[in-house]
Amino acid sequence: MEGTTPNLPGILVNGTVQDQNRYKPICQLFNIFYRFATLYDTINRIPVFSAYTFTGPPTGPRPNQRWMIEPQLEDKHYTRDMMVAGRRLRVEHQATNADYKVKIKGMHLDRGHLFPCSYADDDTMRSTFTLTNAVPQERGFNQGR
Repeated sequence: MEGTTPNLPGILVNGTVQDQNRYKPICQLFNIFYRFATLYDTINRIPVFSAYTFTGPPTGPRPNQRWMIEPQLEDKHYTRDMMVAGRRLRVEHQATNADYKVKIKGMHLDRGHLFPCSYADDDTMRSTFTLTNAVPQERGFNQGR
């Protein structure tokens, strides 16, 4: 907010990531533009937070977008542009679609957006469909009001 990062003791202090092997700052790149920023926990495979600029309500309907991953979290030499996971890339440091197919204590889990797709327009809306921007959310909370 206003050019400053939150202070999260043990995680992020005065803009410095405390454990750089575990927590990775990501500038979310999609179709050659940076869309938003995320601090990602590669051990628990879940975002700590996503930060974005609200650009207003969407100009079109919710996209039919497949969920993507961040290749840069698997190897720093890979592309920085998010992509749909494929068989060529082994994914160990971030959540995958398979993580959301598991029931926990009878609950069905959805991918809950931290940066909601309904807070963006056009390609930025599509860029929110990265698993580094999602947290497990009980289906009834995610699909209802």
